[in-house]
Amino acid sequence: MNKREIWRLIYLLFLGQVISFSLAVTSFTSSLIADLGTDTPLTQSFFTYLFLSLVYGPILFCRRHKLLVPWYWYVGLALVDVQGNFLVVKSYQYSSITSVTLLDCWTIPWVMILTWIVLKTRYSVWQFISAGICVVGLVLVLFSDAGVSGGGGNSRPLLGDVLVIAGTLCYALSNVGEEFCVKKKDRVEVVAMLGIFGAIISVLQILLIERKNLEEVKWTPTMISLFAGFATSTFLFYTIVPFVLQMSGSTLFNLSLLTSDMWAVLIRIFFYHQQVDWLYYLAFGTVAIGLIIYSLNEHKMHFTTSIEDEQATVTYERLSPENPEANDYVLSAEVDSNIN
Repeated sequence: MNKREIWRLIYLLFLGQVISFSLAVTSFTSSLIADLGTDTPLTQSFFTYLFLSLVYGPILFCRRHKLLVPWYWYVGLALVDVQGNFLVVKSYQYSSITSVTLLDCWTIPWVMILTWIVLKTRYSVWQFISAGICVVGLVLVLFSDAGVSGGGGNSRPLLGDVLVIAGTLCYALSNVGEEFCVKKKDRVEVVAMLGIFGAIISVLQILLIERKNLEEVKWTPTMISLFAGFATSTFLFYTIVPFVLQMSGSTLFNLSLLTSDMWAVLIRIFFYHQQVDWLYYLAFGTVAIGLIIYSLNEHKMHFTTSIEDEQATVTYERLSPENPEANDYVLSAEVDSNIN
């Protein structure tokens, strides 16, 4: 790699670690909320989507231009994202913070499969090997949890593990969908529409399946602070994710999140005062090796999608004064058809 590529990789890894820290805060607050006996995963996610819609929605509205991606695609994207958040946050009721954060990495093989099929991403042999190594590490987590119970809300750890794995499939669909959308060159639109439709879907599901649990919540200062911390950290997460997806892709993004597991270990040891099974450390080391191998080979990955190949450049132009619709903005796509 040349100097420019090295700095680009460092910048990507930095953004990944900012996301990783926000994810660690999300995991910590979710674990504490579960430990306090509150079971409202949809409500937790609702505030995140609400903040996204309130911040990015007005920006998108002020632009006054047509959506680059049809609105119904955003509905589908929001639907799978809400289900992913629901399943993973729900898993904290049964499993430990360390297991949930590491099992989140099941998103990696799902993403590789989906990007191969949908986005026509091509991976090297070493990238497949690195993903396989990560999967081996994640299987070790299941073995570790098979003999664990108690602590941090993890009364039925294997059930929690199953919920996480199911949630990662939804996350993979969401990540690949976001990656496809941000290739259209408008990150604000993606985040704003995800927030708007995510909030609507969350409210509908809360009314159907979570109303009773929500009514039982005791809104103490501690509980309010935890909900606020969860919403703030996830807001930061959703804000930075599109940058990483646009610059690199879903797989390196998910691999970069592994360092959040180190935070989870520290939280479990020093806050919950629990010992971490030796298999977990072996699993973490295995997954970390997979990350390193993938990072060293990431620059070989190339995209063959029409979006990348055609290098579509999107701009917005005001119509001429002679046109009766001069006050509106319309989309003008200038496509460079010079294909190497």
